[in-house]
Amino acid sequence: MKAFGYSATWLAGFIPDLPTPFDEAGAVDLDAFARLCERQIAAGVPAIVVCETAGEASTLTPAEQDSIIRAAVRQARGRVRVIAGAGSNSTSQAIALTRHAEAAGADAVLSVVPYYNKPMQAGIHAHFRAIADAVALPIILHDIPSRTMRELADDTLALLAQSEQFIGLRDGTGAAARPMHLRSLLPPEFRLLTGDDATALAFVVAGGDGCISMMSNVAPDLCRTIFLKCQHGRLQSARHLQGRLARLTAALGKESPAAVKYSLCLLGHMSPATRLPLVELDDLAKAEVASAIAAICDEDIGSPVENRSAARLRKDSASRPQRQPGSPVETA
Repeated sequence: MKAFGYSATWLAGFIPDLPTPFDEAGAVDLDAFARLCERQIAAGVPAIVVCETAGEASTLTPAEQDSIIRAAVRQARGRVRVIAGAGSNSTSQAIALTRHAEAAGADAVLSVVPYYNKPMQAGIHAHFRAIADAVALPIILHDIPSRTMRELADDTLALLAQSEQFIGLRDGTGAAARPMHLRSLLPPEFRLLTGDDATALAFVVAGGDGCISMMSNVAPDLCRTIFLKCQHGRLQSARHLQGRLARLTAALGKESPAAVKYSLCLLGHMSPATRLPLVELDDLAKAEVASAIAAICDEDIGSPVENRSAARLRKDSASRPQRQPGSPVETA
């Protein structure tokens, strides 16, 4: 068991769901991945999530997942927690993935409701209990019915949360008010994080603890600022910043993680390459992402190099002629 036990005080704020970079040959680019980790650590995030939704976990081999988790742990050096995706719709496979994450040094795992086979609530409870019984790691539950076709019912969540090994929930329902009715069902130390950037501020205001975020990949400093302003009661300022990110949030949400990867490519951090069945953005979507990044370049989205990249995008966008209906779309 980790030295911090099952304490979840660190599980708060905006936590990036990191994409997995691939090189020209299609292999995992661990050098680029280490740079992504370090960028987030420098921005002051409390944790990083690897091998999950943005990380294209379903396309990674067990050896690749192991190397990515170990690379994250090596880069973190105890400065932030490393949360490893370890979900499967096979309980035995989920147990194996969780054991491998534990051996690789992860601080916690993110375990999704079994998808495709549509288990009953009793089966969902038994699935997560079997994982917990097999390992000592803290477990964060992931409820995302749009992908799994089964919800994690409130009663099932409350039953699981009676065990201190289940430390939190990544709520992918998009229900911003969910913390308000969950709080009375859960232990006070149990953490509630949304997985939806668009409703993250409302979720935190309703009593949530943060967001496991796509947006934090692109603008970690802004996301951290929004959360801190919310904590300090400066909601008008937090809403202003959230509004500034609205266009980019919408663009990232349409085709994730391809849009996140393209955003980071524009900022000079990684290749936009994905693995089949995912493909890169088309030209229209690329232009939308580039325009959304350019629109926030007067905010501090990161390092000076990143801010210059965003400023250049805005200048390029302003210099382009107005596109007429029916004319070809320009690429970013």
